[in-house]
Amino acid sequence: MNKPIRSNEKIDTGHQSTLVMEAFHDHPGFRRMFAPDKLTIGLFLPLKFYTGRMDVLQGQADLVEKIDQNNFAAVWVRDVPLFDPGFRDAGQVFDPFVYMAYLAAKTKNISLVTGSAIFTLRHPIDLAKAAASIDVLSGGRLVLGIASGDRPAEFPAYGLDADHRDVRFRETVAFFRELIHQSSPEIQSSLGRMGGLELLPKPAAGSIPLIVTGSSRQSSDWIAEHSDGWLTYPEATANETGPRMLGRKINAWREKIPGGIFKPHMTNEWIDLVEDVNYPRTPLRGGYILRTGRAGLIQLLEEWQAIGVNHAALGIQFSSRPPAEVIQELAEEVLPLFPTHAGPKPLFTGW
Repeated sequence: MNKPIRSNEKIDTGHQSTLVMEAFHDHPGFRRMFAPDKLTIGLFLPLKFYTGRMDVLQGQADLVEKIDQNNFAAVWVRDVPLFDPGFRDAGQVFDPFVYMAYLAAKTKNISLVTGSAIFTLRHPIDLAKAAASIDVLSGGRLVLGIASGDRPAEFPAYGLDADHRDVRFRETVAFFRELIHQSSPEIQSSLGRMGGLELLPKPAAGSIPLIVTGSSRQSSDWIAEHSDGWLTYPEATANETGPRMLGRKINAWREKIPGGIFKPHMTNEWIDLVEDVNYPRTPLRGGYILRTGRAGLIQLLEEWQAIGVNHAALGIQFSSRPPAEVIQELAEEVLPLFPTHAGPKPLFTGW
């Protein structure tokens, strides 16, 4: 069962729902990233693409400290348990929960987000223990993007049936929420049975947002009811046609959300931000990467904000320029147009 989510705070804003989920009213990570009709900016890790040498990741945490100091809303940590050469993508290499704990100690305010934790490949007790620990250590800055997994080779490696990951995903979400919300949950699940036991610690602000990625093999009705937000691919980004298509998808989903509660939508794009400010939005690798100047990126972000996107996660690992240079331009010229929300400060972190 999901923890009931009540809503009681009105926000005077535009076409999006005007109710904020009470479960996350005091959640530093959620409130820093999300508000109706507004878009914030985060950055995906790694900042340089892994191609077989770990040294490309040296100094990355120092840049994450700069990202935090420049008041970006979030930093995103990908979850790729096993490298499949067929995908040619090792993600950010480190275990996401271990790495977020490391980053939590090196940052002060930025939201720490998984993009996305593969909920089907891990037991919910282990997921909840790791997530709640990081959330408390960071003062309530954890936001969990979650997914059912899209790399078929990983499932037999874990001894799991990929064809049943839709059911396992739903059961893991339910089990996870019982663990973090209840003091002594009675759980009867195909994933385990327990009673008279408690998971510690509990989340710093009482809950941890679960942001479903893509469909995760679920219906849009299920995502509308059971998620705390939705992360989808952006459609085409070279012109306004893609954002219009994305807007229709977001509106259809929001119409299904029970009770008019505001649930945020997120999207992402890998960008090659070039020095020429007016370089046109140009798709590379069949649209997998967007090469653009600053003006084109700002235009895209404005289009996303207008159609109801609440957070844009940008990946710069394919950039032709040094990461520090791109981060500085984004911080000085783009971020002021899409400022991070004030929200509550991180809770006690003096562990």
